[in-house]
Amino acid sequence: MRFREQEEEATQQRANMLGLLYVDSRNLNDMPLLKGILSVREMYDWKIVPMRDLGEGSLLTFGITIQTSQQVLRELRERFIGRNVEYVMISNLGYKELMRRFDPPKEVHYDDVTIATEGDSATLAEVSKTLDQVRSEDIVNYLIQQAIRLHASDIHLECNRHDVRIRFRVDGALHQIASIGKEKYRMLQSSIASRANISIDAPDAQTGHISEVVQGPDGGEETLNMRIETVPTVYGQDAVLRLFEIDETMMDLDKLRFSKQERQNIDDVIAHPHGLVLVVGPTGSGKSTTLYSILNALNTTQRKIITLEDPVEYAIDGVSQIPVASRKGESFAEKLRAVMRLDPDVIMVGEIRDVDTARTAIQASITGHLVLSTFHATDAPAALSRMIDMIGPNPIFASAIKMIIAQRLVRRLDDKLKQSYTPDERTVEYIKNALKDLPKNAQQPDYTKLTLYKPGKSEENPFGYAGRMMILEQLLVDEAIQGLIRQDVQHIDSTVIQKTAIAQGMMTIQQDGILKALQGLTTLEEINRVI
Repeated sequence: MRFREQEEEATQQRANMLGLLYVDSRNLNDMPLLKGILSVREMYDWKIVPMRDLGEGSLLTFGITIQTSQQVLRELRERFIGRNVEYVMISNLGYKELMRRFDPPKEVHYDDVTIATEGDSATLAEVSKTLDQVRSEDIVNYLIQQAIRLHASDIHLECNRHDVRIRFRVDGALHQIASIGKEKYRMLQSSIASRANISIDAPDAQTGHISEVVQGPDGGEETLNMRIETVPTVYGQDAVLRLFEIDETMMDLDKLRFSKQERQNIDDVIAHPHGLVLVVGPTGSGKSTTLYSILNALNTTQRKIITLEDPVEYAIDGVSQIPVASRKGESFAEKLRAVMRLDPDVIMVGEIRDVDTARTAIQASITGHLVLSTFHATDAPAALSRMIDMIGPNPIFASAIKMIIAQRLVRRLDDKLKQSYTPDERTVEYIKNALKDLPKNAQQPDYTKLTLYKPGKSEENPFGYAGRMMILEQLLVDEAIQGLIRQDVQHIDSTVIQKTAIAQGMMTIQQDGILKALQGLTTLEEINRVI
């Protein structure tokens, strides 16, 4: 949108310099097409379109661009002698939009992308050939549509010495889709850059954003938000398109498959009017879905909820959502201080990244606000240890922090294809050792009758997985954990925190994953891959 605004402003300035009337063609969607005045070939060659015809001997108006030559203008006056020929200036994008009405593009159907299995060079070559045939103006939409069809969360464009590799992240795993030539990639790059308002020649990393209405897997229209990240490499500018296709139906605590105890813990914590709740995990671990689900549970007419996000990933009715442009120098801490003056009941801070934001969030959580946020750490004890390292000894933090949820997303087995097997003795010993500290209220498996599962394969599903699920650990801050936080030391070893939390009944993320593997929901290999 900003790129279009800039072009229209530049066109208006050029028209003023030339003494011509400027017309914003975005207001001409309902303009009747004047056919028969010029041929389509002439309109393409001369960069001109007929726009108004008041009849024989009267005004005839043409829309011209900065690429229309003076010779063409003279020739048209001579061709339509006896008519009052008028020229108005329109932008290049406006001209292209009008030409799509005069000469609608022929609908082209491209083959769907097939994900190649390991070593399947024939499928890679076939998809690469298809991509090479996709028209330059269609290639971005084609890749996005294919990513949606395959339920991919990211599109990775990676420059090599001689070509550019395209990979999709599906169910958390990267799969190579195709390779395209450098010339084709330049067209793809330019199209992405113009939509995301970024540069194809920037010497530094960039972040852009695209929001478009696309056709969903069920055929209906939906709004897709995409974050575009680019970085210059040795062989060119790599890019990642992150597709925020958040499923509204999943933003419900009842649908996130928490155990009865896990759900009770969350309900107990968020029922309090103040405190700090952190959700930790790497990018793509489902933190946003968990936070949005908690917000939806809290979203009533009796509460005022404000979020600070970079960027706002999904709009929630009844919640005041504030974007934070950190790349432009805006800070979460500064906006959080302003938000606190608006008397909210619940505040969600997209991410705690620095000491100032951490201390401000803690202050907010002990002054009558429930604060939800994310934080980067490998697990819940490490998050607590790292937070103490960041803010230093801080007794107030012990009163503020109520819960830390650490989570990952693992691929879920396709129930129709999964195959059971009996694990060997070494695997049984590994499971025994991992589950030796299970909480007392957790059911111990029968180690004499252990069954694990592996993915099967079919033509429709060559990988044997279908969707993803959450594995997690919840660190509840009780008196024992508070005692560790209140110690006047700069650093507390995360292993000490973990042992204390386990003694108080915490199930680790590894234990949760192994138990889900024993239930046949996922595989032991998938748990180890993710953790």
